[in-house]
Amino acid sequence: MSSRNHAADSSGALTDAGISVDKKTFLQLLTEDWWAVILGSIIIATVLYLTSNGIVISLPTFKWANSEDLLAKILSAANLLLIAEMGLIFLALASVAIGLSGGNVGRFAGGFALIYLLAIVSFIIGGNKSVSYFGLEYVVFALLIGIALGNLIKLPSWLKEAVRSEFYIKTGLVILGTTILSADLIKAGLPGIIQAVIVVTVVWFFSMWLSRKLKVDDEFGVILASAVSICGVSAAIVAAGAINGDKRKLSYVTTLVLIMAIPMMIILPWAVKYFHIPEVIGGAWLGGTLDTTATVTAAGDLVGPIAVKAGVIAKFSQNVFIGVAAFFIAIWWAYKNPKSEDGVALKAERPGLKIVWERFPKFVLGFVAASLVFSFLLSPATAKSVGPTLNGLRTVWFAIAFISIGMEAKFSSLVKLQGGKPAFTFVTAQIFNIFWTLLWSYILFGGYLLPVPDFK
Repeated sequence: MSSRNHAADSSGALTDAGISVDKKTFLQLLTEDWWAVILGSIIIATVLYLTSNGIVISLPTFKWANSEDLLAKILSAANLLLIAEMGLIFLALASVAIGLSGGNVGRFAGGFALIYLLAIVSFIIGGNKSVSYFGLEYVVFALLIGIALGNLIKLPSWLKEAVRSEFYIKTGLVILGTTILSADLIKAGLPGIIQAVIVVTVVWFFSMWLSRKLKVDDEFGVILASAVSICGVSAAIVAAGAINGDKRKLSYVTTLVLIMAIPMMIILPWAVKYFHIPEVIGGAWLGGTLDTTATVTAAGDLVGPIAVKAGVIAKFSQNVFIGVAAFFIAIWWAYKNPKSEDGVALKAERPGLKIVWERFPKFVLGFVAASLVFSFLLSPATAKSVGPTLNGLRTVWFAIAFISIGMEAKFSSLVKLQGGKPAFTFVTAQIFNIFWTLLWSYILFGGYLLPVPDFK
């Protein structure tokens, strides 16, 4: 699905009166971002409607401990039926967007079915008790499966039609907005908010400075900086959308984020225990450096219950910066004077609000709207009741996205793309992030400036 608008035909764009826009032109105005907002809104509204009317929404289960569980729970007829039903609903929603955007629905359906099946496999692997104990979640396995296919075989055209990672993850991000609640920020208190502001700001600018020192282009630098400083893959997607970034670079950064996350989930909790870092400080450290709530929870669980609570709250505080970052990045990029490869300034179009609006990632509006609705228009009880269902549906979109991202990623590009400098930039910035966040976790959660938050 193209995220670019297309000019309408002169034969049908306007009526004789020159007033109304025809149906085809209107649909062409619905970019990938808008379809993500539409699909995410449909899912959120449907879950709210069914739940408010007392209808229980059953989602498939993927948690299992042994072969008996695998057969009795995961591969039972009832669970397989739920998996099939969810896949058909997702396929129907996505096919409408693809078809109305000019895509080949037939080829898309076949490719989507395979990608969805592989996503389910990643859930089943990640759902094993022994696997999840080590903090390895479906994201890792979805990416590895996709990378294996993308690097070992040549993807057929019918499968390529369904490899639309940005579309899937943007839809999931709209749903993710329902979890970013003002109540969580209030609970985080001043230490969590201050840590988020300082860490995100300083790490972002350090990463951009390093990118420029190593002569990594600004497009790459923005995506890298956002991924390192805010919340990994989600922030990278938002930043890439704000600057209309190269999909290859986004895929590259996503691969780096997930590869780096695995050793961090193991090493950081070990460091908390080995160096006798207080649990609340360790939790805040994990929340400020690991990229997803799931990895923060898994790593925090290796430390203790207080670390889990402190880490999750610190992570929520950072997640809020997704929308803020998108807004400022879009404005900065629109006003930025582009340069050619030899450094000669090019004649830039005079920027204005129109350009900022065109470049602004529209799916962020859906993310922010969902957050505002669930924070201020719905009762806490209602928001809590639909939370698990929406979270489950969101992770499915993410799993499909990570399978697609893996298919787009090429291991050879990690070294070849700009001489491996982006990878070096990312790793160096992440190391800086680890030590910088640890410093401020001690200052803010250790009682040096503010009272120690009570997470018991």
